[in-house]
Amino acid sequence: MDLELENQWNKICKKISKQFDQDLDLQGILFLIGVQELGKGYKIFSKDEKVELMHIAVCKLLESFSYYEFAGRDEQGWPHWNLNEKLPPLKPMQQEILVKEAIVEYFKNDSVFDFTTEN
Repeated sequence: MDLELENQWNKICKKISKQFDQDLDLQGILFLIGVQELGKGYKIFSKDEKVELMHIAVCKLLESFSYYEFAGRDEQGWPHWNLNEKLPPLKPMQQEILVKEAIVEYFKNDSVFDFTTEN
């Protein structure tokens, strides 16, 4: 992971962890993005729903790289995406870097997240 990406990733982790008063890793941040994209606020989710929330996050994140296209919401309000392009074969570390890059882009596009400040 290049230094700029690592710095931006660390800022995101620090800021979100501070906001939720606990250390959050990649999985935790994916879960939060999934909850945000579902748009129903926080509630107690089943194990299957948690997996689906992380899937929502990955689809939303990889939409910015044109791998997925938003298809709409189902009758329960859950978002769905269509696969535009199959992901190239990636090693686990390459997958992690791609997701972290996408998370950084996600938060760069979020007007509430400011990369120019430390807090």
